[in-house]
Amino acid sequence: MSDRPVAVVTGASSGIGAASAAALSRAGFDVVLGARRPDRLAEAAAECGGTPLPLDVTDDASVAAFAAQIDRCDLLVNNAGGAFGLDSVAEADLDDWQRMYDVNVLGTVRVTKALLPRLIASGDGQVITIGSIAAREAYKGGAGYNAAKHAEAALTRVLRLELLGQPVRVCEIDPGMVETEFSLVRFDGDRERADAVYRGMTPLTAADVAESVAWVATRPSHVNVDQLLLMPRDQAAAQIVHRAED
Repeated sequence: MSDRPVAVVTGASSGIGAASAAALSRAGFDVVLGARRPDRLAEAAAECGGTPLPLDVTDDASVAAFAAQIDRCDLLVNNAGGAFGLDSVAEADLDDWQRMYDVNVLGTVRVTKALLPRLIASGDGQVITIGSIAAREAYKGGAGYNAAKHAEAALTRVLRLELLGQPVRVCEIDPGMVETEFSLVRFDGDRERADAVYRGMTPLTAADVAESVAWVATRPSHVNVDQLLLMPRDQAAAQIVHRAED
């Protein structure tokens, strides 16, 4: 039986989740990776020596089955999330709004609720939620994602208050522009449109965010990093970006 602390990472089959799992493994954690895509999940787990477990954070039964296989949890990284579309409020696709709320907000609640008893029982637990600059700034075309990420930030900040006096730290990491599959998913697989988001500037990488996750996770137990806003040098606000001329 390993004496290493156990980190659980959701949305861990690619991007920030997979990179965070790898960074935490290097930092001394045994890592449990949860995600929906079994092949990608298995690859990510193999790369960091972690344990892959199927997980759909929008499904109660899936979360319950996932949590039932985890005996110990010292760190939970709530990374599963995503944006769908850039519709205005006037033209909102309510199905997309529902999907964003389900994965970003209710998914975070489901997994946190399921693993909180183990985090408390660890005697030195920690919850790190990957939010977004969208949780801090509203921007045109972002209404649905803004609403979901603001809600996720609110629940994370309330959790911090609720756990005061318990041996569990709570952190919210809000990245700006990160080049992963995020924009490709947002634009329903439109590669040209997704690539245009980062054209002429240098975005963050998944590894950049993962390094911040590992740094927060390895602070002394009396140190709580409440909130961390992480942006590329070329980005000063949600929609204020310096782009080099062609």
